[in-house]
Amino acid sequence: MEAGLVEQGRDRVGHVNKVGYVKRVIAKKRKPYRRVKRPVLTVSKTLQELFDSCRDTFKGPGTVPSPQHVQKLCHILDYMEPEDVGLCRDLQFFKPGNIIKENQRVTYTTIYKCDDFSLCIFFLPETGVIPLHNHPGMTVFSKLLLGQMHIKSYDWFDPEASENLLQQPSKLRLAKLKADNVFTAPCDTSVLYPTTGGNIHEFTAITPCAVLDVIGPPYSKADGRDCTYYKDHPYAPFPKEKIAKVKEENDRYAWLEEIEMPENSQMDGIEYLGPPITDSTF
Repeated sequence: MEAGLVEQGRDRVGHVNKVGYVKRVIAKKRKPYRRVKRPVLTVSKTLQELFDSCRDTFKGPGTVPSPQHVQKLCHILDYMEPEDVGLCRDLQFFKPGNIIKENQRVTYTTIYKCDDFSLCIFFLPETGVIPLHNHPGMTVFSKLLLGQMHIKSYDWFDPEASENLLQQPSKLRLAKLKADNVFTAPCDTSVLYPTTGGNIHEFTAITPCAVLDVIGPPYSKADGRDCTYYKDHPYAPFPKEKIAKVKEENDRYAWLEEIEMPENSQMDGIEYLGPPITDSTF
């Protein structure tokens, strides 16, 4: 075959670059090669710094991070941006054909998880809700990366704080409102502790949102850290139940009723496709 092509080259171009002519003719007969661009996952220095700080901060179940560690983690999270975990500011992940489709329920992805802590991102579509739930024995840092969200949170009320607290209604427990506000990204990191800071909270998305949660230690039913859901009832319907020292603040209290897992608490898990983390312990 190549000899025939050389002969054709002699007829057309004489003695000039016969070999080059053959190569060009053969190349034309081959299928074109297309170079495929593969996404390059670059390391996020901020995410890696967050991970390394978590390694130093969380010491396992039954422990609470020191104020110095809390301050350092908050400082890192306060300056984190969506791009640090591979997200786009125009909320591309909520559009059809991307990570999350429109009108889908709450979705989450786990960046990293070990016995001491976990890094997760929760995606809430518009009007999406993560119902009122607790974090037993946990310290949680929440950073709103994208969107606008309403957050309501409670802490259990300490009966010793009031001398005249009467018996609460059956199956209800008194809680004090910690937050009931709308937050818009970018905003400061919020922190909740095992017994303070709004350990029981609820997220409601006003616009599509992305929230980064740093949880230490993670939920573990086997270790007694299962998630419990609640329904809040206004304090006013129980007029005979008075708290003597806080009568002027009755609107800041509520009765919480433990309930079964709500239908809208179901979430879909997706693979984390953002910047990688280097774990030096392995």
